Amino acid sequence: MRVGVIGAGRIGGNAGRLFARAGHEVMFSFSRDPEKLEQLARENGGRSGSPVEAARFGEVVVLSVPWRLVDEALAQAGSLEGKVVIDTTNQYGPDGWEDLGERTAAQLNAARVPGAGYVKSFNTLTSGFQAEAAERTGDERVALFLCGDDAGAKSTAAGLIEDAGFVPVDVGGTADAAVMEAPRRDGAVYGEEYREPEARAVVDALRAGKPIPPTPSY
Repeated sequence: MRVGVIGAGRIGGNAGRLFARAGHEVMFSFSRDPEKLEQLARENGGRSGSPVEAARFGEVVVLSVPWRLVDEALAQAGSLEGKVVIDTTNQYGPDGWEDLGERTAAQLNAARVPGAGYVKSFNTLTSGFQAEAAERTGDERVALFLCGDDAGAKSTAAGLIEDAGFVPVDVGGTADAAVMEAPRRDGAVYGEEYREPEARAVVDALRAGKPIPPTPSY
């Protein structure tokens, strides 16, 4: 599968690296340092380019930029209609975590990519932890939560999550995303390690309208 990464920093760069290792074609874009971007591409057998080139290249486009740069990155990418978009961003602004009112960050960003199959994932854990955890096997594999309103897009994203070395766990639609969004707090999975059984228990609780179980400790 062809994957265009817009935002080749810690999270996006690591996700692209994992996808490339799994045999996918990857193009990295949107970096303040063109030399590092090219080096990242070379090291992973991928390509480097501009956001619009990455958007055109990818069947899947990973959006992984700071919150304040989302609009700029999407403007440079152009239309993402017909693409699967995996959004790794968190709503952290210059004054801290932004209060979006009744909307989730996933709902807001899904509206920014009309015509795309939007999925939110890869946002709950640090890049360093993801790089380490991707090596785990068996019962120690780590869950990566995802959400979205397009079943086909979620299926594609779930396959990539599996390929990257994680267990995909679907919390529902973009309206259900709050539990996996920043900041780290009681009653949310953001910033916490989950493995499959405990992650499935979170989803069961959410669907039953109950508080999620206490954060697991491994």
